[in-house]
Amino acid sequence: MKKHALMILMGMLAVLLFLGDAAGFYRLGFVQYGDAQLYDYRLRLSLPNTGDDRIVILDIDEKSLKQEGRWPWGRDKMASLMDSLFDKYAVAAVGFDVVFAEPDNSSGLSVLQALGEKQFRDVEQFHTVLNQIKPTLQYDALFAEKLKGRRVVLGYYFSNSENGMPASKSGALPAPVFSVEALRGRTVGLASWDGYGANLEELQARAASAGHFNPLVDFDGVVRRIPMLVEHGGQIYESLSLAVVRSVLDMPRLIPGFAGEQNKGYGGLEWLTVDAAQGRLTIPVDAEVSALIPYRGKRNTFRYISVTDVLHGKTDLADLRSKIVLVGTSAPGLMDMRSTPVGEVYPGVEVHANMISGILNQDVKQHPHYMLGANVVLMLLIGITLSILLPLLSPVRGMLLSLIFLSGDVGFNLVLWNYADLAMPMAGGILIILVLFALNMSFGYFVESRAKRQITGLFGQYVPGELVDEMAKRPESVSMEGDSREMTILFSDVRSFTTISEGLDPKELSQLMNEFLTPLSRVIYKQRGTIDKYMGDCIMAFWGAPLPDLDHAHHAVLAGMEMQRELDGLQPHFRARGWPEIHIGVGVNTGRVSVGNMGSEVRVAYTVMGDAVNLASRLEGITKEYGVLMLVGESTRKATPQIVYREVDAVRVKGKEQPVSIFEPCGLSGEVGQEKLDEIKLFHQALRTYRKQDWDKADMELLSLQNMYPDCKLYRVYAERVTYYRNNPPGENWDGVFTFKTK
Repeated sequence: MKKHALMILMGMLAVLLFLGDAAGFYRLGFVQYGDAQLYDYRLRLSLPNTGDDRIVILDIDEKSLKQEGRWPWGRDKMASLMDSLFDKYAVAAVGFDVVFAEPDNSSGLSVLQALGEKQFRDVEQFHTVLNQIKPTLQYDALFAEKLKGRRVVLGYYFSNSENGMPASKSGALPAPVFSVEALRGRTVGLASWDGYGANLEELQARAASAGHFNPLVDFDGVVRRIPMLVEHGGQIYESLSLAVVRSVLDMPRLIPGFAGEQNKGYGGLEWLTVDAAQGRLTIPVDAEVSALIPYRGKRNTFRYISVTDVLHGKTDLADLRSKIVLVGTSAPGLMDMRSTPVGEVYPGVEVHANMISGILNQDVKQHPHYMLGANVVLMLLIGITLSILLPLLSPVRGMLLSLIFLSGDVGFNLVLWNYADLAMPMAGGILIILVLFALNMSFGYFVESRAKRQITGLFGQYVPGELVDEMAKRPESVSMEGDSREMTILFSDVRSFTTISEGLDPKELSQLMNEFLTPLSRVIYKQRGTIDKYMGDCIMAFWGAPLPDLDHAHHAVLAGMEMQRELDGLQPHFRARGWPEIHIGVGVNTGRVSVGNMGSEVRVAYTVMGDAVNLASRLEGITKEYGVLMLVGESTRKATPQIVYREVDAVRVKGKEQPVSIFEPCGLSGEVGQEKLDEIKLFHQALRTYRKQDWDKADMELLSLQNMYPDCKLYRVYAERVTYYRNNPPGENWDGVFTFKTK
């Protein structure tokens, strides 16, 4: 009986743990992740995989950029596009998933006006002609005039302050849909932003409306929702998708829908109503006034037409007549790609197309705020029932009961999804069932002690003893199975090791390796690192697994710097024994990698794999090219603001097309001397001059640095590059990146 009471108590505690997450008192990452994945799975299962014939995406694609030139294009071209769309193709409405934030001076009008004020001030004919052609050269005014009286919805974005800096505000916002005062006394969790990037005032004044194109990015970087309404400066603004729908329907009023009367019961905002003459449209919203995006399929489910084809009249009239046209981009270089449940690289403009289609079709899934309470009640019923019954049943009957509850919970959820359009969380209920079953099947001291012994046996060779002890205390946090997480990887390698090894007999070489690998390994352990493997004279280590480490990047960089100091202290000992001096290069990089047991049926090892690992290895390999002891990647630098860095270069390493910036750590902030800081500042100035292709000035700045620090190879490397580029200019489109052809 005591055993049953203890099991029931443990079961209840497990249930309370999940209930706290479901009620919103705290967040359990794995439950949050599970809910997200199960939502995505249900969404993908129910995809219609058909577009919407009412909506067409006018794509600023690679073809358009090649034909029309790089973005942004002149506003005269956008004015011509408006005439084509409305006069020739007779579209229903146009929404822009781009911002026209800066004036267009590409016509050369400002240059002509300057000439008129200076060189041709008294030439009457010049001013006469200038006044005649001036209206045709005012591209912003021309574009604004083409927006007037047409169903054109401009796009803009909101932003928040970062790093203590105030958020920027540019352009003109549209008229708000209503003020915060209209919601006073109601339970409304509006998203709020401090700054914005909007369109030019003269463009906004002529457009029918405008909407923000900020999605809500969930914890895992995936876009599943769009905030229909947001708050800024005490006013409430609508999303681009909602603004486009209202524009098509001749701008009907927007009515907030509340559950219950004000100050009586719940009374939260649960839907928005578009009160159009053609009929009312209802948009269900959640506690943050955001709507779940009803994705219709994978990328390119909607019809895409290149902008250049419309500009040059190569599109059939029927393809656009009476259509809702969204102007956006799928070109990777314009950086409007999103991670979504239906694709990791998904054009942002198609996200809005899905939302518009869902509003018009009235098939947006509901996730009202009261769903939180319903989920808590359901989980409580499941948890209490299983906590009481499972300890009383045999393993077979317990398994059958758990399967019945699991099937019932999943089936009920799918019924709500398919027939009531309700998106109810699933992970909490499923996890309660699985956890209670597992708890009852595996309870006992033997299982717990066995897990501890396994952890010590598996990780004792990899990690320091104190981490093994931590893992043994909470074995549930440790897994050998594959996982994807952000980690930091370190590679170190001995310079000219082949030459060193050829000068020593095998016994001395073995002693040498033991005497320098041992202290370097202790440094890694000291900084809570995991040694992956020794590869001859090379050490590979990582931080962030098997136990999570929020400061993994900081610990790795500290380890790399301390390894260099430790090796410097060994040099007198090596010289006393007649051994050559040992110098190492260290490469450190941070990124998302796969970690876990990997290998074959013959042998497996706990290790990491991924692009971030390869880049760390490449960084170690190119330290000698710059004459520096240690290099880190851009992601590591961003994660370690406590460390002073010298930017070394922007490079393309062997095997990667994407350029990366590389940095040399110089020490902790506050511990680096002023002379070193001044040296770094001078070099950064020389680096900027070098990237501007001002070879003469760069040569002078580098020569000054060489005179002050003649032993620094880095400055000689750049001086040689300057000499080469002076004779072989890299061209106007040079991005300042140096490409390595070898590892």
